[in-house]
Amino acid sequence: MMQTLCTGPESPPGDVPPYVSIIVPCRNEGRWIAPCLESILANDYPRDRLEVLVVDGMSTDETRSIVERYASSGACIRLLDNARQITPAALNIGIAAAQGAVILRMDAHVDYPVNYVRCLVDLLQTRRADNVGGVCLTQPGADTPMARAIAIGMSHPVGVGNSYFRIGSAEERWVDTVPFGCYRREVFARIGGFDEDLVRNQDDEFNLRLIRSGGRILLSPHVVCRYYTRDSLGKLWRMYYQYGHFKPLVVRKVNGVMTLRQLGPPLFVLCLIAGTLFAPWSRLVAAALAMVVAGYAAVIGACALLAARKHGWRAALGLFLVFPAIHVSYGLGYLRGIWTFLILRRGARAAAAGTTITR
Repeated sequence: MMQTLCTGPESPPGDVPPYVSIIVPCRNEGRWIAPCLESILANDYPRDRLEVLVVDGMSTDETRSIVERYASSGACIRLLDNARQITPAALNIGIAAAQGAVILRMDAHVDYPVNYVRCLVDLLQTRRADNVGGVCLTQPGADTPMARAIAIGMSHPVGVGNSYFRIGSAEERWVDTVPFGCYRREVFARIGGFDEDLVRNQDDEFNLRLIRSGGRILLSPHVVCRYYTRDSLGKLWRMYYQYGHFKPLVVRKVNGVMTLRQLGPPLFVLCLIAGTLFAPWSRLVAAALAMVVAGYAAVIGACALLAARKHGWRAALGLFLVFPAIHVSYGLGYLRGIWTFLILRRGARAAAAGTTITR
């Protein structure tokens, strides 16, 4: 397990550290939940100032029995039920049950260094921030070339733009969102909980509300965790399609586009659709479409060449599938979300019926 030392200032000696409530939303995470809990319990934060609330979406695998085993062993772990089976509901259940002055979300597909909790709490206390987070070191979800390609794509600027918590940052910076946020409890009293209409992107909407209320969000490159990606192209496609689909609902709720980078994939997909439809009738459109496709392929090819030396050719060639899967699935989901939430003005829960999010 990676152990990254934080370099920021710590709480003054003799101070009693704040009580921290860690919330772990999960569903059917039998493969990942034990390593996650082990990494949490290995943290150097005082055990008597810590509780871990695992909020389970009625798992049908061995997740619940694993968590119950940890809870019965005397560890500071409790298992809570999430009948709605979606992440924002899990977070709100955890917040309602939490006793801590600090609320920290930690996800099941992540390994955390031994100083993770302490570093984030120190940052929260010393940087006058309302929410702090670190950088995710993206790891393959399986030992296959495609899984390695997915990990490369999800941590590359071509894949995710300027999402600093994924691509890294050389310095601390104030940002619009962080992964697995560490919040002051009073934030939730001030602006409310997570929006349960948002099956995806609930962090984005919550953090925008936080910023609009005068709050600040800090990303620290000195706090690093290991995030394990989806292990197949199909799972990657579904995840990014859902990200795109619910993003226009966030736009509707906040009355504006949060970041310009979210518009890139839907505009790209629109160009492809329009070009394909009109190319048979216009040589100019056909030439423009060919240029767009050739330019896109050239960018992926350059990324593959750079990745091959470190990750091998099989993983590098997988980028020719991974980047289009990220961009096209997100773009198609976004366009459907525009139709569903902005044009038809459908209710979010009706649109989300049957959608189960495991993480």
